[in-house]
Parts: sequence; structure tokens; C-alpha cells
Amino acid sequence: MSSSLLTMYSQLNEVGPYLGGVWKVRVELPDAYPYKSPSIGFINKIYHPNVDEIVYCVDYGNSDLVNVFEVFLPQLLLYPNPSDPLNGEAAALMMRDRSAYEQRVKVLLEVRKYLNKRMALNHYNGIPRKVMECLALVILLDVLLLGKHCNWVEHEEYCLKYAKPEDVGAAPEEKSSDDELSEEEYDSSDEAIVGKVDP
Repeated sequence: MSSSLLTMYSQLNEVGPYLGGVWKVRVELPDAYPYKSPSIGFINKIYHPNVDEIVYCVDYGNSDLVNVFEVFLPQLLLYPNPSDPLNGEAAALMMRDRSAYEQRVKVLLEVRKYLNKRMALNHYNGIPRKVMECLALVILLDVLLLGKHCNWVEHEEYCLKYAKPEDVGAAPEEKSSDDELSEEEYDSSDEAIVGKVDP
């Protein structure tokens, strides 16, 4: 049983806290299409109660592809259903504090936009992806835990200062406790023992 894959980009307008997000959507058409409905999912991460980050497929009960982009996705983003979640953490936050949920969605959108822009401009020329992920984490922590507004320049300068490419690999490699000791490390001397000998 095979299926066809379509990958499309969709910018969804007027969709609450997701406004301005550009989503890469994967549409999988089964062999029995249009008699069997397609599976769809977000390829780039989205913080939403009804979208699981690991299992990205979303059940779609209609076979009309036009409705996917004109009706289904906008409705999914406008009216999340936290009582039937795929992402329990997002659903719990949404039910507990709707404004905090919307703030987290907006922050994640801003961080992704910023990092995508920097990557497109090749701004982090030579700096490992892990450093950029660290930058995103620092910004998120500031906003979510401390309530601060994003100061992109300040965080960027910090990451560039303390994570230069030549510094990333400069840390000496630690020896694992499972590695065998060399003869010099293995040999010991009684002279190295500090303290007096008991009489």
C-alpha cells in the first residue's frame, strides 16, 4: 500500500495567536483518494493542543483538498480543542490560562521568525546550530519565566561573545571513567600519599 506525498507552504491569516506564521504542511494522499481522506500535518513545529510534535499527522475527515487550506487548517488554528488533545502540555496551559497559552504561541513564532531570518542571512556564519538553539532557549526563558520582552540584540551579542566557533571545540576532552588508564596514569607512588604513617 503506497501513497503520494505533497508538501505545501501555507500562510494563514486571521488565525488568532498564530497570525503571521508560515506553516509547512505535509499532505499524504492515500491510494484510495478521493474515497479515503488524506492525512495532513505540520512539518515545522507548532504549539497547539491538537497537534503532536512527534506524530505530526492530523486526522482530516474530508477528501476535498481545497477545504484543507480554506476551512480545516484555519478552523484548527482558530478553535483548538483542548478537551481532546494530542499535545497535553499545550492543552493544560490553554485550559488553565488562555492568555499565557497565546503568549507562548506568539513567543515561539517570534523566536522561529528571528532564527529563520538569521539563518537565511547566514548571520551565524560558522557558528554551530546548537548555539542558535541556545539563543532561542535563552530568549524563551527570559520571556516565559522572567516576563521580560525579547532583546534580540543583547542575546545575540551574548551568544556571539561566549560561543565563538574557535571556542566551541576548545574545551579539553574529558577522559571517560570507562577508558583504560595509560601506564603513567596507572603507576602510583607511595610518596604521593599525603599524611603521616600510623605507628
